[in-house]
Amino acid sequence: MNSKAFVLLADGTYFEGVSVGIDGTSVGEICFNTGMTGYQEIFTDPSYKGQIMVTATAHIGNYGVAPEENESAEVQIAGLVCRNFSDLASRVRGGHRSLADFMKGSVVVSEVDTRALVQHIRDFGAQNAVVTTELSLEQAAQRLADAPNMKGLELCSVVSTNEPYTVGAPDAKFHVAALDLGVKRNILRNLVRVGCRVTVYPYDTPFDVLSADKPDGYFLSNGPGDPAASPGVIATVRQILASGTPAFGICLGHQMIALASGLSTYKMHNGHRGINHPVKNLRSGKGEITSQNHGFAVSMDEVKAAINVELTHIHLNDGTVAGIRRTDVPAFSVQYHPEASPGPHDAQYLFDEFVALMNQPIPA
Repeated sequence: MNSKAFVLLADGTYFEGVSVGIDGTSVGEICFNTGMTGYQEIFTDPSYKGQIMVTATAHIGNYGVAPEENESAEVQIAGLVCRNFSDLASRVRGGHRSLADFMKGSVVVSEVDTRALVQHIRDFGAQNAVVTTELSLEQAAQRLADAPNMKGLELCSVVSTNEPYTVGAPDAKFHVAALDLGVKRNILRNLVRVGCRVTVYPYDTPFDVLSADKPDGYFLSNGPGDPAASPGVIATVRQILASGTPAFGICLGHQMIALASGLSTYKMHNGHRGINHPVKNLRSGKGEITSQNHGFAVSMDEVKAAINVELTHIHLNDGTVAGIRRTDVPAFSVQYHPEASPGPHDAQYLFDEFVALMNQPIPA
């Protein structure tokens, strides 16, 4: 029989449910994802490190999990809150396992009124929360009081690789040095798809090491935490931009390019997390449906005022910055995930644009 569990938010909001994972306690920033599918990719995305995930879709686990759909080696979310958790996993092809088995090492609370919980987070903002099967309300409140806030929290060091590694064909046309701030596997697959050999380096790798092999381009990955809490990474990115070698950033990597360009970032009310976010490409005039996962954003006022930064993409729901490019050096970035996984493929052209940038001769 599943044990009772509850969710307690920092503002005192309380929801009861039942445990379908391990008995225990998890603390983190609570947020929600509106995607109707792709839960495995979401749960294994390093960008969600330190966060408790609320799934807006009512049914989780229906199609199980498959090894090739992991975005990292392990479950990254701090805990899961859902409405209906399916023990039965069904899909056409074999080789899959149940989500219950996959999540057996995590605190998972089901039978929660997630419609009400998502509406509360939407209205009152992302905040710290506790999910627990073992604590009293008073003990949970104390754990919340002791928990660090996501604003100012550095998490790249927790999810980054410890040692460099390489993916892609040895004879690929382009060699890309990627700074791993919490990279997703499908980003690397997309870089390989467009003809790159990618050497992935730990988040704190100095520029002289990154540049030693004279890569054709630099890639700055997605990742968790507050971008402003990693001054060492920002300084390295500043050197990358100054080198004149093409650079491409996604999500946290986008924010790092902005910070290294003299712009600032801020914590959003509840962020963008889902697979149907509308973005307009201001250079082409076309709309894109995008996959997004971020709780921080770049200052729009500062982008518009900058003399060496061009606004290239804008989020159509709230007018926030969705993409920029430097006008003085070959560097660009987007706040969303062109590799999708999960999500639409409208923005995969950005990997081709990175290759096109690396194809251009470097000015003498």
